[in-house]
Amino acid sequence: MDTDRDTARDTVRDAVPGGEKRTRREQAYLKIRRMALQGEFPFWQRLPEESIAERLGVSRTPVREAFARLDADGILSRYDDGGYYVAEPNLVDLRDLYELRLTLEVRGIVRAKEDGVEHDIEALEALREEWLEIKGASHRADGSFIERDESFHVGLLRASGNLVLTETLEAVNIRIRPVRMHDFLDAERIEISIDEHLEILDAVIAGEIDEAAVLLKRHIGISLDVVEDRAARAMTQMMRLRRRR
Repeated sequence: MDTDRDTARDTVRDAVPGGEKRTRREQAYLKIRRMALQGEFPFWQRLPEESIAERLGVSRTPVREAFARLDADGILSRYDDGGYYVAEPNLVDLRDLYELRLTLEVRGIVRAKEDGVEHDIEALEALREEWLEIKGASHRADGSFIERDESFHVGLLRASGNLVLTETLEAVNIRIRPVRMHDFLDAERIEISIDEHLEILDAVIAGEIDEAAVLLKRHIGISLDVVEDRAARAMTQMMRLRRRR
């Protein structure tokens, strides 16, 4: 009976900004992810399942499920005996992967300068309408905005007409996603990213290809700087916590 009550409690849906609803299991996943990204857990130490469940006001089941999802995300790693710990962010390869990302995305923009190559303007205008709606909504600063951000960049590149470039970008996104989530842990960064997306779209739709490429380079460069800084600070915090215990 206790298990049934726990399950019922964990599946209650709570309203969140933007009119969405999330189960408490989903909320537990997002909260634990944010805690990990912000450096609230020390490196290489088993995450305390029971105390985290108590802190979040849920049973241990959604915490276990969150751990498994975060392991798949690359944010946690699993011990052989089934416990979990925070995975160390890979900052060594980050700049190389960002360079590849930048090369792919800028190439998608400037293809339109070649004879016989055009962007899919209808797709770009639909993408712009989508992001105007996103701009008018509220967003949770818990790292989940990464999914919408990736969809923008993939959609922009797909509109260039080169699906191989797009598929390659999707593969790069998977590799850098665990670290890139650090970019969306405060509302201001999310708002800035939305405005920059719309600026880039406006330039491409207007045929201002060189300006669009400049805006895209700046957008991705700022993202890299923010990600590196926040990930490094989170790592420092984790190391401090480890020394205290």
